[in-house]
Amino acid sequence: MSLSKRFVNLQNLNYYLLPLSHSKIIGNWLSSNFHQNSAYSSKMSKFIEVPIQAEKLLKLTRSTVIPKLNATGSSGKQRHKGQAGRIGVIGGSLEYTGAPYFSAISAMRVGADLAHVFCQRDAAVVIKSYSPELIVHPLLDAEDAIEQIAPWLERLHVLIIGPGLGRDPKIQKTVISLIEHCKHINKPLIIDADGLFILNENIDLLNDLSNVILTPNAMEFRRLFSDDVDVMKQRMARLGAGVIVLEKGPQDKIYIPSTSEIYTLPAGGSGRRCGGQGDLLCGSIATFFHWALESNQSNAAFVATFAASYLVKQCNAAGFEKWGRSMVASDMLNEIHIVFRNVFEETN
Repeated sequence: MSLSKRFVNLQNLNYYLLPLSHSKIIGNWLSSNFHQNSAYSSKMSKFIEVPIQAEKLLKLTRSTVIPKLNATGSSGKQRHKGQAGRIGVIGGSLEYTGAPYFSAISAMRVGADLAHVFCQRDAAVVIKSYSPELIVHPLLDAEDAIEQIAPWLERLHVLIIGPGLGRDPKIQKTVISLIEHCKHINKPLIIDADGLFILNENIDLLNDLSNVILTPNAMEFRRLFSDDVDVMKQRMARLGAGVIVLEKGPQDKIYIPSTSEIYTLPAGGSGRRCGGQGDLLCGSIATFFHWALESNQSNAAFVATFAASYLVKQCNAAGFEKWGRSMVASDMLNEIHIVFRNVFEETN
């Protein structure tokens, strides 16, 4: 895609993100960013927080991102198994088996066709017992883990790194090598949980990567970027130009380090913050991410992150309405179908 065409697409997306009062300012930032064609500009004095027009962005997602079921491709043939998404999850240890399951199964519930989990051997049988839909590879702690996992990565559209990973130094070393491999094959990445812990001391791993989404909660965000705005900017300056950051909270925020913009997403959900919600979010982002890339969205990571954030908060609200304080992540998972249909497939 040419630079001029890409800029036109971003100006079009601008209509969905911003109220009119911001459009001229953001247009100037975008123009500056493209002409510089560089990552973070250290001259910016602060991050600029920008609201979005959620309904317009939801309309964009419905109309151009989500693939139609049984749609035909350019060859005139119906889509086949795998085209709607082949998602991989790097994670799963003896102590943490639920997180990779929730990430993988939520990707499928949103609409991906296949989900692979690459876990430690002790976790494999447990994860597999949760669902026959998942393809589980007990390879993460193998001596030749990289050699065995690498051929599978070529087949996957998006890779999630971190759910249930644990902090074993040997596993962390393997994951660092996997990220380096993903850099060579331009694999879109979502990094969460203990994947973010690895980045605390290895943030330069993200240099030269594109299509990367980090999903820290408030505590993980502080560990990775600090509370101090100046330190935060310095840390974010070390991210590649193709990296965005979703800070999870009552109102999720998307940071665009290359332009010093923060987009505040709609509030939602409930006061019930059950474990596993972040894993559902990762899986949901992965499927939307593949769809956004496949539909040639120039801001694929942004669109996918917004859509998944909105979906999961609505699932939390729907689950809480039924179960209240006793709601768990499995209850939210069961809400994906109806919420997805209401939000993304039914229009007024």
